[in-house]
Amino acid sequence: MNSRTTSLVIALVSVLLAAAALTGVALLTAERSVAGQATVSERDRKLAAFMPSEDNPDPSGSIPGIVRRDYDPGLHVVAPQRVAYDHSPPFGGRHDQVWAACNGVVYPTAVRTEHLVHSLEHGSVWIAYHPDQVTGDELAKLAERVEGKPYLVMSPYPGLDQPISLQSWGHQLKVTSADDERIDQFITALLLNPATYPEPGAPCDSMAFDQDAPPPFDPTPPGADAQPPI
Repeated sequence: MNSRTTSLVIALVSVLLAAAALTGVALLTAERSVAGQATVSERDRKLAAFMPSEDNPDPSGSIPGIVRRDYDPGLHVVAPQRVAYDHSPPFGGRHDQVWAACNGVVYPTAVRTEHLVHSLEHGSVWIAYHPDQVTGDELAKLAERVEGKPYLVMSPYPGLDQPISLQSWGHQLKVTSADDERIDQFITALLLNPATYPEPGAPCDSMAFDQDAPPPFDPTPPGADAQPPI
């Protein structure tokens, strides 16, 4: 085989490989469209704008309605000492020395707040909801986001002034529906974002915390002996 023939063979093989690749992409795209994955891909493309990066370490600032505040880390109390938090639900400040288990746990009952604030210090996102306003399909949509997912935790929060409230350390977002796209934006921007929480590498499993029988939420106002959040 001379050099001219060899070049023609190589060119033909290249064309065939390119055609095969294009055919494969087309088939994959068609399959994803049929399975609804094209919509998921579009959703993921939009969420990519909220991924932390070197240029934008805290992209949560572009989420409408988000509240941010700086809190000093490492300020502990011991149960049953209460903290007079400055937000409801709180999203930072003094907290119990034992953190609530937060590896994909959906608590069916309200949990002592001081434990959950400690979980935020470890990089988790806590989804709180009003138990009288979020039920049925809305509740199931929230639970689906959390169950079995590392560093996500969810619990009812009696007296909440909105149906749903998301917390990470120093960040809070309140929404009225489980379909609100800002929920996933918040989680994408802040879950285990090392630029926004004080203790990277801290665990969410908690040997000192019984997640099957957690300390209950106290709905009464903190007394005069409550500690300040900062």
